[in-house]
Amino acid sequence: MTTQAAEVGAGSVVRLHPLVVRPDDDDPEAIIVGRPDLGEFAELPAVCGEVIRLLGEGRPVAEVEAAVAAEHDVELDVADFVESLADLDFVAEIDGLPLPGPASAPVAGHFEGITERHVRWVFARPMKLLWLAVVVAAALTVLVRPGLFPRHQDFFWSGYTGLSVLVNTAFFSVVASVHEMMHLIAARSLGAPARIGFGTRLHYLVVQTDVSAIWGVPRRHRYRVYLAGMASDVLLIATMLLAVAYLPLPDPAEALLRAFILTTLLCLPLQAQIYMRTDLYFVLRDLLRCKDLFGDGLRYVRYLLARAVAPLRRPGSPVTDPTGDLATHERRAVRIYAVALALGSTVTLTVFALYGAPIIVSGLTSALTALWAGFHGGPALAAVDAALLILVEGGIQVMFLVTFFRTRRHWFRRSE
Repeated sequence: MTTQAAEVGAGSVVRLHPLVVRPDDDDPEAIIVGRPDLGEFAELPAVCGEVIRLLGEGRPVAEVEAAVAAEHDVELDVADFVESLADLDFVAEIDGLPLPGPASAPVAGHFEGITERHVRWVFARPMKLLWLAVVVAAALTVLVRPGLFPRHQDFFWSGYTGLSVLVNTAFFSVVASVHEMMHLIAARSLGAPARIGFGTRLHYLVVQTDVSAIWGVPRRHRYRVYLAGMASDVLLIATMLLAVAYLPLPDPAEALLRAFILTTLLCLPLQAQIYMRTDLYFVLRDLLRCKDLFGDGLRYVRYLLARAVAPLRRPGSPVTDPTGDLATHERRAVRIYAVALALGSTVTLTVFALYGAPIIVSGLTSALTALWAGFHGGPALAAVDAALLILVEGGIQVMFLVTFFRTRRHWFRRSE
């Protein structure tokens, strides 16, 4: 049944999809309404919450309209409102006729068997106190014994570079998985679905958790989701530091743990790169009370670039400021963030072009040379070490390219 066939009349009865309806964090005269399974949310006037409630009770459109007019002394075209909800894919049926689903079908969250009651205890006060005790104990231990603080030499715990890189990368994969799993568990503890997958940030391949559904959760609770991954990283670092400090470990085990501590520690500064939508970006976005800080910031950067080249463009091609319709506090935040976005991205990509890419190319070239020599009478161990390096670094770069093209297919489609 097409949308056109399901017309909304005064006597129409509407069935809605399961929706989240909550008060807006900033505006007492507004509500947030959305479908967590789609990650689609909208800000609506508060009276719309009453309309949605009455429609959910199975009342006809005309009856809902009359009830709202009597209760709130407002005239609201409920039929038009239902059509707007249908455009957002919030309406399941009109007069028993199902509406077509969204262009992109709802994506099921991962680990749906994990429910709020299973993981709520992870964020209860006793666990927070335990986390604090472990972290404080580790911090005091490092203050007393500064030699425990990680050094860059700790990364190469083995005499074979390829083996060190392989094992450290494998451990990093575990840490990243736990980090993202903590985001998912935090979202689940608030009743929101989440999904883990690969993504790209500039030249980085990243594991990321889609927690779009937490827009249905009040802001003060969303910080739990944003910070859960970093909190797990800090707890892991503290635990390993205490193990190195107080357990009688054999030298190889201690060297390995020190490498793992450094590997985990290096993950934390990356979160400060807020121009790449890291964990701290989402914290900043909510603190600044912005809805789409990155998207608005990116549009503002494009606007500034377009304005800079405006004298070179054809006359009659106006450039419009995309922040003009934003609230004052949001406009100010977006413009400042846009500067950080432009500078941070430029510096990061420049450093990668000057240092990161040449290091990767040089390392892979040396590894290929050693591997070729191994096939022609050269040292076998050096060849194996080179093969491990190629396996790790080459695999990461291939995964980056696959993820980059998969998530940006629209860039490479020919316009009709």
